[in-house]
Amino acid sequence: MFFEKMEKFQLVWLAIILAFGLVLAVKTATGTLSNDKITVTGSAYKIVKSDSARMEFEITNRSANRQTAYNKVKAQLPIVKQYLQDKGITDIDVSASNGYNSYKYLPNGTMTNDVAYYNLSQPIVIKSNDVQKIKEVSTDIQSLLDKGIDINVTSTQYFYSKLADLKVDLLKDATKDAKDRATGMLKATHNRPGKIQSVNMGVFQITPLDSTDVSDMGINDTSTIDKKVTAVANVVFRIK
Repeated sequence: MFFEKMEKFQLVWLAIILAFGLVLAVKTATGTLSNDKITVTGSAYKIVKSDSARMEFEITNRSANRQTAYNKVKAQLPIVKQYLQDKGITDIDVSASNGYNSYKYLPNGTMTNDVAYYNLSQPIVIKSNDVQKIKEVSTDIQSLLDKGIDINVTSTQYFYSKLADLKVDLLKDATKDAKDRATGMLKATHNRPGKIQSVNMGVFQITPLDSTDVSDMGINDTSTIDKKVTAVANVVFRIK
């Protein structure tokens, strides 16, 4: 009789424990579901055309001595300026010239203290909001060789001045793209994205139109007039 009562008592406690465990399981599952979230990466891009340009080049000369090189470059500078003005370029910045000696070598390769010739360069920077004018100069300026003027182009850059505003718009579009992706991913589970928990903007990629390059540090192409600006947003949504 005693053992029968003990057995019933144990069964009652076992039922209580199982029921309590079931309640805990339901509460835990409900809590996990309400805290569920999904992280999605969205992207957006826009094609833009540069609205300003900058070109750097040098008039170069190699002569027997410094004075001769200086006199030649001094005489060539007005010709170059006139050439630029004829091309519609008015923002012309002429920096101080610089140069160096090149020395003679002995047959065995030893450098001497005797000057072989003097190298002089005259840096010039031109700018314009008409990018086509800069492009035309960059492709045609070597024609000055016909007048005996040596030109060394060091860089031609094209810029888009409204990037700050564009980045704001692209971030909005990238966030919307992330939500669309999240909606598609959750459709099979009969859930949908809810409120945004956090948004982290990735680096911007400013590349030539046909480029597929991507960098963790971001890319800022200045070599082309037409550019593709791509934004990435990592968005965390609550699931509802």
